[in-house]
Amino acid sequence: MFVTRIVLALRKFQQWSVAQFAFALLNLLKLLPADRAIRSADRFARWIGPKTKRHTLTLTNLRNAFPEKTEAEIEAIALDSWGNMGRLAAEYVFLDQLFDFDPFSDTVGRIEVSGIPLFVDLRDNPRPFIVFTAHTGNFELLPVAGAAFGLDVTVLFRPPNNPYIAEKVYAFRRARMGHLVPSHAGSSFTLARKLDGGGPVGVLVDQKFKKGLKTSFFGRPVATNPLLAKLVRQFGCEVYPARCIRLPGNRFRLELEPAMDIPRRGDGAVDVDATAQKLNDKVEAWVREHPGQWLWYHDRWDIKHGLITS
Repeated sequence: MFVTRIVLALRKFQQWSVAQFAFALLNLLKLLPADRAIRSADRFARWIGPKTKRHTLTLTNLRNAFPEKTEAEIEAIALDSWGNMGRLAAEYVFLDQLFDFDPFSDTVGRIEVSGIPLFVDLRDNPRPFIVFTAHTGNFELLPVAGAAFGLDVTVLFRPPNNPYIAEKVYAFRRARMGHLVPSHAGSSFTLARKLDGGGPVGVLVDQKFKKGLKTSFFGRPVATNPLLAKLVRQFGCEVYPARCIRLPGNRFRLELEPAMDIPRRGDGAVDVDATAQKLNDKVEAWVREHPGQWLWYHDRWDIKHGLITS
């Protein structure tokens, strides 16, 4: 018992130390102008990323996803992906400055939005719907955009493993993104209640889900969370794809696409498996268009320790 308490205390101290180091780096970035800080974070991530164990997994994922690409192309995408991660971290510090889009103004700033008529329609004609996205570009800007248009979207998110970082991230997100639901055993019921009450929800669909449906992603088997498809089956709500694309000059384009056609079985019921696969296909198309803006270090294919599977 005593040894267990010591081990838990050491683990807690390690998590606290890592969190304090991360917070210190972010506080240093605050001393710089936003553009310079973001570029510096990009350069640092490109330097440190290849020195981590996750880089092996990143390269493995990229080789498996793009067998037609040369090793030089794979390395370049991997570095872009690390740079994207660095930018994402720095942009947390300056998110209030970066999000300058005003739906009531014609002024062009850092943020441009595609699909404004859809935003307006969803706001002016309230109804339950699901908007889904993936870890592309700065995906954190999407719920901020929803709030700017007056949409009260309940967002499902997975907290960081580090509890100290998770607490800070949750507080930051909650102040800017509306109602948040941490991903856990009861989160599906919270989303169901929101839809049942006529409200909208938002979910990320490109995360590993060990007990998920058997689907494919980049031609390889993956387990996909059936939650979105089951919610559509239960409530018959519309489903809208949305993504963030990084543009040159630390700018962004946020895209809300028209409602997706939901696959159905012969009896008219929602085909849960086919719907889950359609989500993967949409995300794959996004990633193929901008491969350096996705999180390739994530073990989406459950490769384990970066070992190449074939």
